Amino acid sequence: MQIGTVIFRTIFFYVFILIIYRIMGKREIGQLSIQDLVVSILIAEMVAISIENRKDSLWLTILPILLLVLLEVLAAFVSMKCNRFRDIIEGKPVLIINKGVINYKEMVKQRYTLDDLLLELRTNGIKNLQDVEYAVLENNGKLNIFKYNFLRIKSDNPFPLIVDGRIERSTLKYINKDEVWLTELIKKEKCEVSEVFYAFYKNNKAYIIRKDDVLKACKTQECQTRK
Repeated sequence: MQIGTVIFRTIFFYVFILIIYRIMGKREIGQLSIQDLVVSILIAEMVAISIENRKDSLWLTILPILLLVLLEVLAAFVSMKCNRFRDIIEGKPVLIINKGVINYKEMVKQRYTLDDLLLELRTNGIKNLQDVEYAVLENNGKLNIFKYNFLRIKSDNPFPLIVDGRIERSTLKYINKDEVWLTELIKKEKCEVSEVFYAFYKNNKAYIIRKDDVLKACKTQECQTRK
């Protein structure tokens, strides 16, 4: 009887957790932020306790998990509306290497050691730090490295200027521009910074995508899908 209870609870929570993570929209472990990781650990602990304590009601585990999912979905909704809240919960990408020079100040803030950096460089087959144009430490802890090309000419990778109405000051510093330049650029497009969905800098030119344009494109796509 005890074995049957354990088997039933294991299968039940396996299916239940799969459904829960589909609701939260998570796909891969590498995409989990610190917030997502905390929720995952808590869910795993509660499920393990429930399987071990067979006499306890399933609802004692299901209710806390549903509460965590509700908080996760609510936090995701608030993050979409409030940039400051998103920065607090998820953090921001950080420029660790800029034009072959290590940003030790940011490394200290992120508690990212030199050994961690050198390990990532070796993993990507980089022997010389001067070969790196820039490296960005993402929210999930992954280091994205962009090397100079053969002639050491600056790459044509797009640099984010504005993301969902938020100015990326690190990008402005990298391309030797200031917020006044960016603000004037936005004004020429007859819109405000808060109305910009995404703006990026590539090949010495800025490209701007408005939120209204994105919404219109989404509505058009929805209409075509319904047809």
